[in-house]
Amino acid sequence: MPFLGQDWRSPGQSWVKTADGWKRFLDEKSGSFVSDLSSYCSKEVYNKENLFNSLNYDVAAKKRKKDMLNSKTKTQYFHQEKWIYVHKGSTKERHGYCTLGEAFNRLDFSTAILDSRRFNYVVRLLELIAKSQLTSLSGIAQKNFMNILEKVVLKVLEDQQNIRLIRELLQTLYTSLCTLVQRVGKSVLVGNINMWVYRMETILHWQQQLNNIQITRPAFKGLTFTDLPLCLQLNIMQRLSDGRDLVSLGQAAPDLHVLSEDRLLWKKLCQYHFSERQIRRRLILSDKGQLDWKKMYFKLVRCYPRKEQYGDTLQLCRHCHILSWKGTDHPCTANNPESCSVSLSPQDFINLFKF
Repeated sequence: MPFLGQDWRSPGQSWVKTADGWKRFLDEKSGSFVSDLSSYCSKEVYNKENLFNSLNYDVAAKKRKKDMLNSKTKTQYFHQEKWIYVHKGSTKERHGYCTLGEAFNRLDFSTAILDSRRFNYVVRLLELIAKSQLTSLSGIAQKNFMNILEKVVLKVLEDQQNIRLIRELLQTLYTSLCTLVQRVGKSVLVGNINMWVYRMETILHWQQQLNNIQITRPAFKGLTFTDLPLCLQLNIMQRLSDGRDLVSLGQAAPDLHVLSEDRLLWKKLCQYHFSERQIRRRLILSDKGQLDWKKMYFKLVRCYPRKEQYGDTLQLCRHCHILSWKGTDHPCTANNPESCSVSLSPQDFINLFKF
């Protein structure tokens, strides 16, 4: 390193042996260093900005992908096992903890609605959830609830059957949502409030579609219901478990109206749904001094729950505490698994998850 007074030379440069020359040298070198440092810092900042933008892009891309999956309301969440372990009194710390939402996701209700034996069971379960259990479902379970409901509505629109049943379900759900949406800000619903308002509009659209259904008479030239002997007609009508179905059937033809007013028919319907004690408390006499079983039935319906009847139900194995549809294989260690299974009504299913 040159000292003051020494001759310092570099290629293409010559400096005098003075302090001024050395000063100019230092100024030039420091300027070059600062320039190089500024250039390096600029490149470093540029690289960091590119890295930051790249990370932001990756995060945004993942978020868009997640939002896209979440926004696909028609996506159904399937599980390999079609059964679930439940135990009364379980907690999050114990094996077997299960919520209503988890059970709703796991038990494949989407396939169950395609089975005529299970359709009414699933619809009743949806109605009970809509009345009081909607807020206990997780976000995924609420989404699956709407997915299954949409499939139910589409099936009814296509088959033109069970229209009244689904109208009542939609009205129950809409009434519940009106109450819950008004309580916004109290964490009663999972998701954005606009999403639920959109779902309410969808429910109104479904109701309008059901109201506009025009039932077409099938092009069938064979034997009809009214062509059957009266005894067979009465036998078939006795198998209807809802009095409103009898009233609707009686409106189809004058001859059927006469049969639908049969006192014995309404008496058997009352005795099927209600106990003798309940019936004695709601006695109604007609103008002729006889029991008016038809009026008694509709009064009893307003006072007491009707007996529920389903072709197929969910079953709980009392040995291994596994919940599944009838006929579904599950890992049971009992010698005779069928003897350990007990059928559950929709309300029993809801009560399993009230810890």
